[in-house]
Amino acid sequence: MTHTLVPPIGTLALGTVAAAVAAGTGLDAYAVASVVLGVAWAGAAAAALFADRPLLARTAGLVLAAQIAATVWPRVAPVAVVAWLVCALSLPEGLIGSWPRRITATAGLAVAAAWAIWLPVTTGGVIAWIAAAGTAALIGVLVRCPRAPATHRRVLQWVGAAAVVTAAADAVLIALNLLLGMPGDGTLLPWLLAAMVVLPAGLMLAQIPAVSRLAERALVEAVVVAGLGLLVVAVYLVVVIGLGHEPVGAEHDVLLASVMAALIAVVLALPLRFRLVSVGQSMLGRRGRTPEEALASFGARMSRAVPFDELLLQLVESLRATLGPQGAEVWVGTAGLLHLTSSVPERPEAQITLNDSERLVVGRTRIGGNAWLTVWLPALLDGYPAGSLIRVAPAAHLGELLGLLVVRRPPEGVEFTDEDDRVLIELARQVGLALHNMRLDNALQASLEELRQRNEELQASRLRIVTAADASRRAIERDLHDGAQQHLVALSVKLGLVREIIKDDPGMAAELLEELRTDVQNANAAFRELAHGIYPPLLRNHGLGEALRSVTRRVALPYQVNVELPRRYPEQVEAAVYFCCLEAVQNAGKYAGAGATIEVSIQAEKGRLSFAVIDDGVGFDAHGNEGHGFVNMADRLGAIGGVLRVESAPGAGTAVRGDIPIPDTPVSGPAVSRAVGDGGE
Repeated sequence: MTHTLVPPIGTLALGTVAAAVAAGTGLDAYAVASVVLGVAWAGAAAAALFADRPLLARTAGLVLAAQIAATVWPRVAPVAVVAWLVCALSLPEGLIGSWPRRITATAGLAVAAAWAIWLPVTTGGVIAWIAAAGTAALIGVLVRCPRAPATHRRVLQWVGAAAVVTAAADAVLIALNLLLGMPGDGTLLPWLLAAMVVLPAGLMLAQIPAVSRLAERALVEAVVVAGLGLLVVAVYLVVVIGLGHEPVGAEHDVLLASVMAALIAVVLALPLRFRLVSVGQSMLGRRGRTPEEALASFGARMSRAVPFDELLLQLVESLRATLGPQGAEVWVGTAGLLHLTSSVPERPEAQITLNDSERLVVGRTRIGGNAWLTVWLPALLDGYPAGSLIRVAPAAHLGELLGLLVVRRPPEGVEFTDEDDRVLIELARQVGLALHNMRLDNALQASLEELRQRNEELQASRLRIVTAADASRRAIERDLHDGAQQHLVALSVKLGLVREIIKDDPGMAAELLEELRTDVQNANAAFRELAHGIYPPLLRNHGLGEALRSVTRRVALPYQVNVELPRRYPEQVEAAVYFCCLEAVQNAGKYAGAGATIEVSIQAEKGRLSFAVIDDGVGFDAHGNEGHGFVNMADRLGAIGGVLRVESAPGAGTAVRGDIPIPDTPVSGPAVSRAVGDGGE
């Protein structure tokens, strides 16, 4: 409520003061203008305070104090003028933040104070001060506008608009004084001060949220009105020069009336133009918003969080209201397949299929009419009266056709103009950009979802790997304790027994030593078997072929190995292939059935190492029924960038396949590892 009350309160205060002065308070014209200015600055300070800008309110209060001092003691008028400059330099928050502005403000105050103390203050001097300080303030405000944030820029734009209007008004007053002697020299300064009421009014309007959004339009219209006003003054200056003498008598009165009429026409030109354009549009049957407004509103809605379907529906409604009274449509699609997405009036679902050449031509066309449609998009002519006026603007991005904008008018309707075509082309360009961005966003969301799923899979895989590593360590510990360690304990006991009986019973000691020899061999075999489960020596020394062929004795089914590799590969790659094949072979031995056979094949091609373990056993339903063994194999391959595929069906056997990317650089080891063997030998 406080924001909405500021303008009425300020206006009421200004009106009350003006009425009191007009009623005869005994003040001269200069004092009246100063009092009105002071009240305006009081309103600006209050508005800044309500807008939670205390520093700006304080600065406006200082200007108010300087204005009061200039009213009581006109000699300090230059200081009051520089106070206005300081306020302009402190916008928008009331703080002079840069050294150039601080130096300018300090220098201005120093010169103004020295002038007020040592030099006489005349009307011409004050006008010169107003012109110099006003020019510096206007330049400072407009230079900072483009770089300021949005909220700050609005304040600067409102104050800039007020400054432009004030400068133009003062220029017109000075020109009228020079040309016509009005206002007179005695009242020129009060008139100039009265015109400066616009500045605090602009600062006050900039603090009101409901009005601050109009800052850009206010600045543009202020520049237009000011320029036209100065143009009028320049024209009449030429007229006076043409007369060859100062207007007198009837010439003076006629010239004054014509100047006033021209200035009034300038002020009313813009609103009157908008009204006349609206009337003309209604006479052409284009009621409501203009195409330019539809274009601007679509661009504004694109920057907001509006769902894309809703955005297209609003676009179609705008096109129907501004360009296509018979109907408007938006078609969206890719790869030459376009679907009717939104239409007003609503039409049934439809689609258009374009071949490559048609898609290329349509995507590179700016806009098409009825004749163009008969060649390239005849489907859009169906269902409408013959002679209907149609315009189609392809929505494309970088030559790729992403959609179509279609507007229709009845046969007796108004022809499409160049301006209509321009608006439709620009709308299609924006729609193409929006469709392209939407595709990128969808692709990004899909990538993020894929990354999320892979992250979850990676976390689960890491957990399984850690769990498997712990289980493997426990298994090694158990095998050592239950196997190899027991052999060592038995050896230790027998050695102690041999030491006790070797002197008393050499024959028995010899038998025990022979048993110890056998026990040592068994212990060695146990350790070798344990080491084979960790990393087979055959795999390290001879490669995948020999290592996989060596497991024949542990497979009860007929077993064949085909390995064709041009060279050796890193240990982690060979280990992953070996243990995956071993796991798949053991699974086949358990579940394939008595009459099944197993074939293992490994080959390298195109930068990948591939393996397959295939059996012709009973098979199983592989969809969602993979056991822990398959999960472990997938984790092992996934850790080095490989993938695992399991193919099986009841009665059709099982195939376990894997692919691993392999480096191009050979590793040390045998140049070629080949093994072709029959597990039955």
